[in-house]
Amino acid sequence: MHTYVKALTKVASRYAPSRMLSFELIHVFKVFQLLDQNGRVSRESLGQDLGLGKGTTRTLLKHMKMQGLVQSTNGGTRLTHKGRTISSELFRYIPRESAVPRCSIALGKYNYAVLLREFGFAVKSGIEQRDAAIRMGAIGATTLLYKNQQFLMPGTISNSLSNEIDIAILLVNNLRPTDGDVVIIGSDSNNKKTAELAAKSAALATIMNHERHHHL
Repeated sequence: MHTYVKALTKVASRYAPSRMLSFELIHVFKVFQLLDQNGRVSRESLGQDLGLGKGTTRTLLKHMKMQGLVQSTNGGTRLTHKGRTISSELFRYIPRESAVPRCSIALGKYNYAVLLREFGFAVKSGIEQRDAAIRMGAIGATTLLYKNQQFLMPGTISNSLSNEIDIAILLVNNLRPTDGDVVIIGSDSNNKKTAELAAKSAALATIMNHERHHHL
């Protein structure tokens, strides 16, 4: 199992007899992103960016500290060496993201795309990704496979963006996909943050479920 998958799973696991966790894998991933971008971040600022309450943010950071991924300093929370190693592994597979305007394949008022590298083989119908997005409170997700310089819906062979050239150009320029990559677009009616978390959560679910099946 990949090191980063093991680390994420441990952080998002309950330590008996603790209560149900009120954070998800996506929040762990987002902490990695925020600390990677900003160096150090205060707990209050992290909570606001994650949309989590103070107690939940504290528990999340405690779990990450127990795994040696973050440490507290006077200037805020920052990644440890182990945390930076894990985050760079993660960002190798989910390296780029972009807002996307409403179009025929992304029906929300707010749409947000992430690139999932080299995981085209793990996508079956796109339902798994849609369900992961809905669990985050979004209206759904659209999954596209990148093949022969075209974006294809799972199970189809025709270019899904043939009538949306502007969207195809935007995705190519902002995400820079290569053959075998996946683009997941989270959509929401009310909130850009929900669309973003939904897309990233669907990407993480794709990785985690593949790892789970792989090791059964």
